[in-house]
Amino acid sequence: MPFRVIRGTFHVLGYSPDGDSVRFAADVESRWNLLAGPPVRLNGKRHAQLRLEAIDTLETHFMNVHQPPDLAVKALDFLLHKLGITGVQWDALRTKITAANDATPGYIVTRTTEENGRPVAFAFTGVPPEADGASLFLTANRAKQSVNAASLTEGLAYPTYYTGLFSDLRSALTELVATARGGNLNIWAEDKTTAGFNVTSITSITDDHVILPKLFRRLAEYLENGGSLNGFKQFLEAGQEGIMILSSMHFTHFDTIVNVSGTTVQMTEPPENVVFVE
Repeated sequence: MPFRVIRGTFHVLGYSPDGDSVRFAADVESRWNLLAGPPVRLNGKRHAQLRLEAIDTLETHFMNVHQPPDLAVKALDFLLHKLGITGVQWDALRTKITAANDATPGYIVTRTTEENGRPVAFAFTGVPPEADGASLFLTANRAKQSVNAASLTEGLAYPTYYTGLFSDLRSALTELVATARGGNLNIWAEDKTTAGFNVTSITSITDDHVILPKLFRRLAEYLENGGSLNGFKQFLEAGQEGIMILSSMHFTHFDTIVNVSGTTVQMTEPPENVVFVE
């Protein structure tokens, strides 16, 4: 399936966005039929929840927990700024946006949905040179102009790759990651994913340590049940979450690149060397 250009508007009013997902309304709803995968899931406002390709930002809300809030909120604020969404106000508990100058125009480049009916997309602001619905060969340089790439460039998003992302695009985005890490920008000044981090309670990952959100979510799911950290590897093994290690082109499971020693958890591969199997 080719990539498609879909024009529309970005929306946050009444929602709880985070730094790597936002709602989008297509100008012409039938454009969604051009995508591979399950049908696009639209809510009552006819908005689709996007999954922004290749990035994962710190969680602002996951199972009623969050990652270190300063960087999580900074990633969200950056996304809203890049999309041109201003005047954002939250409810008292910061669970929902109650006012915003949203419905900002832009477009996405996408070719498929994921299992939950979310378009997997690169997001762009402004007007595309292509016609709405046009087929597109997405170059690495064009991908670098996306909002997704901007978050990586600022060190506000982790690279999180899935098998649907073409290798040339992945390589281009990894270059941005290397530069951001080399400059110790934002998450990279505090990242403990591969260095290892001490987990004595849920607050260790919600307040203390900045880690890959994928690993955070698995730990949060496990710790919710109050089990000993000794069983975390077995929890991951049971999930049989497929990955490919790029440097060796080896297919394995997520648990094989996560070490647990006492109360220390460590991922043995950097995020950009891992592709998750969809």
